[in-house]
Amino acid sequence: MRADGTPARALVVDDEPAPAAAVGDSLRTDGWEVRVEHRGRSALIAVREFQPDVVVLDIMMPDIDGLDTLERIRAIRPEIRVLFLTALDGHDDRIAGLRAGGDDYLTKPFAIAELQARVRVLARTAAAIGRPADAQLQVGDLSVDKAAATAELAGSPLELTPTEFELLLLLANNAGKVLRRPQILEAVWGYDFGTESNVVEVYVSSLRRKLAPSAALSLETVRLVGYVLRVADASVIPTVIRGHTNAPAIVVGEVAADLIRGR
Repeated sequence: MRADGTPARALVVDDEPAPAAAVGDSLRTDGWEVRVEHRGRSALIAVREFQPDVVVLDIMMPDIDGLDTLERIRAIRPEIRVLFLTALDGHDDRIAGLRAGGDDYLTKPFAIAELQARVRVLARTAAAIGRPADAQLQVGDLSVDKAAATAELAGSPLELTPTEFELLLLLANNAGKVLRRPQILEAVWGYDFGTESNVVEVYVSSLRRKLAPSAALSLETVRLVGYVLRVADASVIPTVIRGHTNAPAIVVGEVAADLIRGR
């Protein structure tokens, strides 16, 4: 359900009419308004016209494949949530889909109930992680604006998919704290993919590359436990301050130390 009370919208893109219709029908029974397209090019038109909240996207399509279609969708609607639904079930295929910016990856054949659950999770807002709506987060040289769903590293914008942003915000909110894999899955994706999925590892790897230029932060793997975003000045306790605006800022690292010292 959208904020205005209308049903959430799902765009289903699959070049095979029967599976596409089945997926569309299953989402309609779950309360979604659905549009079905069979080509990547028509899907791009639908993204503009239909304004979907979630796209369920096949990869193997004859005109534009799903990976290329996703790249073009992101150029139109960077915040949109995309679930790959495909027969490509290899390990490398999953990694390619997630690295291309997919928020989730489900292989055929699949259970209708699982598809419905995953699409519902993708429709959740970033508020599901449980942070204040007006929070401005500063961790070392990383600045995160939750309301705008944007982040900067040392003043330069970070290009993040919606799921990358939610994972980064979760780690930043818990800077210095080791987060276990099940905690991350529940907070960002809303459920546990199971031990065979490497979705967390793929997204952590992507974020690690994007945070590599930072002199203040390191995204570390704690073997057999989980992941932690460490700040160079780890002795500083996160501090909440108020500036000239009404939005609270949570400051971690050297900036907080300066504030504590009264600089």
